[in-house]
Parts: sequence; C-alpha cells; structure tokens
Amino acid sequence: MSICQWPVKERPREKLLERGPSALSDAELLAIFLRTGCKGHSAVDLARDLLSRFGSLRSLLEADEKDFCAAPGLGPAKYSQLQATLELGRRHLGEHLQRETIFSEPEIVRQFLSAKLREHKREVFACLFLDTRHRLIHYEELFFGTIDGASVHPREVVRQALACHAAAVILAHNHPSGIAEPSHADEAITQRLVEALQLVEIRVLDHFIVGDGAPWSFAEHGKI
Repeated sequence: MSICQWPVKERPREKLLERGPSALSDAELLAIFLRTGCKGHSAVDLARDLLSRFGSLRSLLEADEKDFCAAPGLGPAKYSQLQATLELGRRHLGEHLQRETIFSEPEIVRQFLSAKLREHKREVFACLFLDTRHRLIHYEELFFGTIDGASVHPREVVRQALACHAAAVILAHNHPSGIAEPSHADEAITQRLVEALQLVEIRVLDHFIVGDGAPWSFAEHGKI
C-alpha cells in the first residue's frame, strides 16, 4: 500500500506538520527526504530497509558516495540532496552557537566543535579566536592531514591570532577514527602552541579532540 492510501494522521508529512518533527521515527523522517519508494515498497518501507542495511541513521548519513549510491532507491541526486541538507544543518547550528555566545562553558564549545569537525574524513586542526569576554571573533580551519609537529605551524596560529586581535584561543582537531584521546604528538604540539602564544600574551584556554561521543578536553584533564 502506498503512503497516499494510509490514514492521513499516519502519513509522515502530515504527522510532522501536525505534531512536529520530533514525533517522527528515523524511518519516517528519512521517508520524507526520500519522497518516493520503489516498486512494491513505500517510502517508509524503503527507509526501514536502508536503516537496516547501513545499521544506523548516522552510518547512512555518513556513508560515502559509492556506498550510498549502491543502495536500492538511492543515487547521485539523492546523495547531493543529502549532503546539501546536512551542510545546511551544520551551518544553522554554527550560526546559532556563534551569535553572541560566550565560549567559556565547555559544553557550548563541544557542541560548536562537534558540528564543525565531527564529519570530516581527514584530520583537521582548527582554532577559535576569542575576545576578552570569550566571545567568538573568528573560527578557522588551518591545517589538514595528520596532526603532528611537522604539519601544525605555531607561527601561523600566532599570526592569525594577532590578525584577529584575539585575547584567547581554543585549539581543536578531530580524530576520524572516532577515538577522542590525545597522542604524544597531540600533547607536544599543544605545549608548543601554548608557549608560542604566551609570547604575545594570548592565552590558550583549551584544546579539544573531536571523535565519537563528547570531545576530549585538555584543560579538564589538567594538560593545559
């Protein structure tokens, strides 16, 4: 039976309009995105099959183009639509958190950095440049690839901090493996950056590692 033959209150789109998106299951939300099913399957049936195939909603949303397009009912057009939708969500969250937010509470920083860095497929080193009240002046992704002493340049971080007239900095990078624990290289480059920024009287408030779960804080573990 197609969705248009369902009782009105059970149809995902009508249910969302009446009760809000939080009332829908993962499959129902995905069905609205898919819009149509395939032969013998409604959009909700197809959504359930896809969730089963990928194991979870997150795994489906983070699938690369090849794996995504190999699934029945999907293809390059749907992949492009999904990537655009995900990016809109990230930008919305980023703007919401950035606007007049005081970045002195670790949980606020975690939300912001998770939105910015969690989905990257390679390591990215970023900085939040803050004013004297710890409001965000500028967020920038500075270095890409394996984060170690050879790839992260303290002089560039100092240059950007001075250009922003920053009073404080929060460092961050992601671990695509999902394991948010510091390596010896992470600890070494953090210390180098702290020392370099101290020379120009800019304080490093924290360094977060973004993986699966809550980002790991150097400050909370007494490493800054």
